[in-house]
Amino acid sequence: MEEILRILEELHSDVDYLKEEKLVDNKILDSFDLVTLITELGEEFDIEITAKDFIPENFNSVKAIAAMVERLAEE
Repeated sequence: MEEILRILEELHSDVDYLKEEKLVDNKILDSFDLVTLITELGEEFDIEITAKDFIPENFNSVKAIAAMVERLAEE
């Protein structure tokens, strides 16, 4: 989770990622941010985030992102 927070804070350091639960729905993360995030997560955790994983529910909170990363790492 710390690595995910570090990546997110590089995108927007002014967001309280531990409290925010609608990062995509509230347009805190835009499409460019998401592409950057997917690339960084893939490199950091050696996972492949595919189109089926590219849904708002997987990116709305740090917990959701961490759950997706964990699931993909196990596949």
